[in-house]
Amino acid sequence: MSSLLSNYMQMEQQLKQLQSELDKLQNDDRLKAELEFKEKLEALMREYNKSAADVIALIDPKPATSNRSSAAAPATGGTRRKRKLKIYKNPNTGEVVETRGGNQKTLKAWKDEHGSDTVESWLVRVEE
Repeated sequence: MSSLLSNYMQMEQQLKQLQSELDKLQNDDRLKAELEFKEKLEALMREYNKSAADVIALIDPKPATSNRSSAAAPATGGTRRKRKLKIYKNPNTGEVVETRGGNQKTLKAWKDEHGSDTVESWLVRVEE
C-alpha cells in the first residue's frame, strides 16, 4: 500500500511540474506565433484541398523525388544510373579491390606501377 501511495504522490508532483511548464509555454509569444501560423496554414490547406505532403512537395520537391526512386537513382535527382561494381584481384599480392569508379587509391597505384591495360586484365567480375 505504501508504495502505491508514494507512487501516486510522485506522479502528482510530476503532474504539477508539467502543468507549470505548460503554463509557461502557453504565455510564450514564440509559441503563440507558431500556433497562429499552424492554424493559418491548416486553414489554407483545407481551402485548397491540399495535404501536408502536397505542401512539402511544392516547397521542396527534391525529397519527394528521391523517395520515389531512391533505389534506381542517386539522391541528387539526376538520371544517371548507379555505376557497376568492379572487382579486381592483384595476382602478385592476392589483394582485392572493389570499386564503382576509377578514382580508387589502390587501383590508381596499381595502374601507375603496372600500367592501365595490365590492371584492367586483373578484372575478376562486374556486378550491378
